[in-house]
Amino acid sequence: MVDETRSWADDRGTQTSTREERTHARSRHRHWRGRGEPSSERTCEGGNQPRPRNNEPSYAALDLGTNNCRLLIARPTASGFRVVDAFSRIVRLGEGLICSGRLGEAAMDRAVDALKVCAGKIGARNIADRRLIATEACRSAVNGADFIRRVERETGLALEIVDRETEARLAAAGCTPLVDPLSDGAVLFDIGGGSTEVVWLDRVETRDGGPPAAVIRAWVSVPLGVVTVAERHGGVKVTRDDFEAMVNEFTPHLEGFVKAVGPHNCGRLHLLGTSGTVTTIAGVHLDLPRYDRSQVDGTWLGAEQVRVVVDRLLDMPFAERAANPCIGVERADLVLAGCAILESVRRAFPCDRLRVADRGLREGILVELMRADGVWRQRAGATTT
Repeated sequence: MVDETRSWADDRGTQTSTREERTHARSRHRHWRGRGEPSSERTCEGGNQPRPRNNEPSYAALDLGTNNCRLLIARPTASGFRVVDAFSRIVRLGEGLICSGRLGEAAMDRAVDALKVCAGKIGARNIADRRLIATEACRSAVNGADFIRRVERETGLALEIVDRETEARLAAAGCTPLVDPLSDGAVLFDIGGGSTEVVWLDRVETRDGGPPAAVIRAWVSVPLGVVTVAERHGGVKVTRDDFEAMVNEFTPHLEGFVKAVGPHNCGRLHLLGTSGTVTTIAGVHLDLPRYDRSQVDGTWLGAEQVRVVVDRLLDMPFAERAANPCIGVERADLVLAGCAILESVRRAFPCDRLRVADRGLREGILVELMRADGVWRQRAGATTT
């Protein structure tokens, strides 16, 4: 296995983080005791863990969501970072949560199994710092905190249940390099399994040589995601009326955010989407024989191109969606719920352009950790001396 899987950087990166931010990031999870997006990253599951090429310090970011368990381990580069190991598995932790209010035993077992793989990968590296987060499923479940304690007992991983504001901020930090600097900003949306964050986002160039910093003008977190919407409305057979019902359920949650943004020129804004929904739309639009992150991340789609793909997905029977290499059987019952959430955002902000991001929370965590440690400032200093 080649473990140097991909680079993440921005060529405009040139704001040093505050001392408070650095202290906050350094203090997280120092007590850790522990010794995937289907094919968007090269992953190695189970059994024998990869042997590190060297002992260079790395940073780890883990995101346990309602649908997925995802890990990135990366090392800093001149203006970003290079991923040296990655893992992603669909665990559906939030399965049945909308009806019971609890995390189910089978779902928790699936998540723990995935987290054991993550613990092995983290333990195989020289980790300078880490942040391991859990989001909506653990936030809203009555037994969410109990599950977090179980995870630490069985895997050694101390997960942090983050609030919605933190989730929005991390998504923004991860996606900011893809905001068009010539625009008036972007409306970023992160469609998760149990919640969706929508952020009015701008960017500012940094002075430490690293990626640009996020400027959040307004944000909202909606307690609806692909899993919750699909469980409520169905995801296997979805009629156009079902689709409209999904859109209409989500739309009222955006009213306050639209007012916060106020009068705006959609021709000067663009949409920026980070989720399996938008990467799937891009993959289908490109007719990829298999999902390829290098062709999807950062690609631009016009409003009409998005509409055509969504119509195409609506016309597909479930079996055809499941057979599509950019969807797969594990996402075939969720993709139209995600498209409905996207459609709601598009109607609120009818921008001409959508940029697709195959990046998000984990990349935001890595940027915050590395910036707090001053890695780009140190590298810039070394270059000039």
